Amino acid sequence: MGEEGGAVIDFNVSPFVVIWENTRACDLACVHCRAAAQSRRSQYELTTEEGFRLIDEIATMQPKVFVLTGGDPLKREDTYALVRHARDKGLEPSLTPSATPLLTEEAVTRMKEHGLGRMAVSLDASNAALHDDFRRVPGSFDITLRAIRQASRENIPVQVNTTVTRRTIADLPHMVELLTSLRIAMWSVFFAVPTGRAKQSDLVTAFEVEELFGFLFDTSKRVPFSIRTTEAMHYRRYVLQNGGAMPLGVQPNGPPRAPRGVNEAKGFVFVSHIGDVYPSGFLPLKAGNVKQQPLSEIYRTSPLFIDLRDSNNLHGKCGRCEFRDLCGGSRARAWSMTGDVFGSDPLCAYQPA
Repeated sequence: MGEEGGAVIDFNVSPFVVIWENTRACDLACVHCRAAAQSRRSQYELTTEEGFRLIDEIATMQPKVFVLTGGDPLKREDTYALVRHARDKGLEPSLTPSATPLLTEEAVTRMKEHGLGRMAVSLDASNAALHDDFRRVPGSFDITLRAIRQASRENIPVQVNTTVTRRTIADLPHMVELLTSLRIAMWSVFFAVPTGRAKQSDLVTAFEVEELFGFLFDTSKRVPFSIRTTEAMHYRRYVLQNGGAMPLGVQPNGPPRAPRGVNEAKGFVFVSHIGDVYPSGFLPLKAGNVKQQPLSEIYRTSPLFIDLRDSNNLHGKCGRCEFRDLCGGSRARAWSMTGDVFGSDPLCAYQPA
């Protein structure tokens, strides 16, 4: 269960977040890419009509957050029509375009005209040299800043996603200065999962994560944007331990904040470019395919999803932890680093009482 705006959401029935990767095509070659994206689109992608039908069904599930992602969704010309269809069906569509020459100021304006509710972009460093090296494409930093500023002019709330790795962690204080000047709505700090191109050697340590939580918590008290973590569910534990409250509901000018306890399969579902359904984009355990079975049925009845929603299945340190329902650890990281989807999250330093 979770609460949002005072209403109880039953995560056994409805997800809080639905993400559809409508393509894996992308012109970047980022060092941490989950999808190991390629430049060309797959012939097996869901078609426009299949995409419309998927959006129709997602709308019946009434998620608070619906994201079109990739790859780079701008590699599909019909992405604008998909955004419009989602808006017409009562969803608040978000888009995560890649910082390539496709992401022009005109493209951002067109997104707004088609009903885009939010835009999320990746910015992994406060300077062009470090960011472009991470993204492996010169000019990516400047394209991203132009897109953020154009979204601001169009009154599209912007979320900036920053990946924490060994090469970016020291730059995070400078990132705060930059993001404050850009008038964003939310900063999502992503703690890498070694899947796709991401390597285990890129990860920071559990001790460094705990120190970084302190930095994020202190920063959240003084900046004009919201801060959240991705694949670091234990930040919820840190906030509560340090006298904070997890923000619920809609923040001023910001996207909805997930209620407590959203995890892989628990309030969260991911649909791949070919229609495969996963607990998240970072946990490659397939639960079904939307071409053969309704998404709602997969989400509600898949044994994998049902098991992942039950914190009694956790073992090791996560299974003993008093915060297991609030946090639950990254199931994706447990799987990728230990081979045990119900094991402990290797990037958590907390020792349960």
